[in-house]
Amino acid sequence: MTDFRTVTEDFSVSPQIAPEDVAAAAAQGYVLIINNRPDGEQPGQPTSAQIEAQAKANGLAYAHIPFAGRPTAEQARAVRNLAAEADGKVLAFCRSGTRSITAWSIGQALSGDRQRDALLHLGAAAGYDLAGPLGG
Repeated sequence: MTDFRTVTEDFSVSPQIAPEDVAAAAAQGYVLIINNRPDGEQPGQPTSAQIEAQAKANGLAYAHIPFAGRPTAEQARAVRNLAAEADGKVLAFCRSGTRSITAWSIGQALSGDRQRDALLHLGAAAGYDLAGPLGG
């Protein structure tokens, strides 16, 4: 069951996706999937390799930038850069979507792409409270 939450026209986040959700992402016009979840975090979760195989089978690019807790500046920049360089819509996911939107938002703030208030608004519109991760 897909729960893709639009953050911007070109960036969405989601709680854990299943391999069969990748076809839905492709059908909705996504071109890149970013997985922010470490393998083995929870019993039964799909592996990065399973999601990547489905991404490739559906013509999507795939990146695995796993982390637990708050992302490092390098991880946040990596998520931001991949999203910025993608030639179309990007879907990032983790267990709940929080890590993914946090990484992207911190990357946006570090690069100066968006100000804190704009990021807080985008997060809230997608169902996430970014006040803590963005220092507030």
